[in-house]
Amino acid sequence: MARQLRPRLGQDVAIDHLPGRGTVTGVDDVAKSPADGYTFVTVANSFCVNETLMRRPPYRMNDLRPVALMAMSEHVLAATPASGLKNVADIVSQYESGKALAYASSGPGTSTHLAGEMLKSVLGTPGIVHVPYGGQAPALQALLAGKVTMMFGSWSQLRVPIADGQLNALGMASEKRSAFAPHLPTLGEQGAAVESNSWNGVLAPAGVSARVVERMNQEINAILRSEQMAAVFRERGLVPLAGSAERFSHFLSSEVRHYADVIYRVGMPFED
Repeated sequence: MARQLRPRLGQDVAIDHLPGRGTVTGVDDVAKSPADGYTFVTVANSFCVNETLMRRPPYRMNDLRPVALMAMSEHVLAATPASGLKNVADIVSQYESGKALAYASSGPGTSTHLAGEMLKSVLGTPGIVHVPYGGQAPALQALLAGKVTMMFGSWSQLRVPIADGQLNALGMASEKRSAFAPHLPTLGEQGAAVESNSWNGVLAPAGVSARVVERMNQEINAILRSEQMAAVFRERGLVPLAGSAERFSHFLSSEVRHYADVIYRVGMPFED
């Protein structure tokens, strides 16, 4: 996206990675930046999760202004072949037999964490241990190394190790079968109605002008609707989500309500 934006905006687009606290560090930095139209932040599901999960976040949602929703990847539940897990029934069977099970996540408060807790709640398997990592890549490496039993992850990231036989796909965490993997049953088909995904979008400091938001929204949407980007997304298992800034704002509000319901339903502890 950054490469495509440079010629359209007629200037360089620098990327500054600010990891930490489930994206809180980077989002807070931009929320407190000048609203001059030069600073934006890419957020994901955790931005909406943190609105409920964190007792005292350093910023509030209204400190930022929605610009554009970009893409979504469905989640798949995967395990290593050595685990012996091939479907949801195997998880329940191993758990009831007393086998120690653990799932990796991309970190506390991420969508993969909440998906794991939802699965435990639906299956009645509270003893499955959550092992958080600092992102999806290290979580995946831990799974491949056999340090954990399973994990939820984006189809775009897990599709290759699944195709290579390094991982077993236990089911898609989607309402209906994925167009990218129509042969895989959903978790709901197996009696575990867990739906989860990873999305990302762009925000700006709240005081940025409507003119800047409109221009950036138009440029991002033009890229998302281009055949070149569509081909890249299809190859990587991503769904483009072009639309207006207003639509993104409504989407964020809906996601906050969704994750608040999940957090209270599964009894997740709040974080400072």
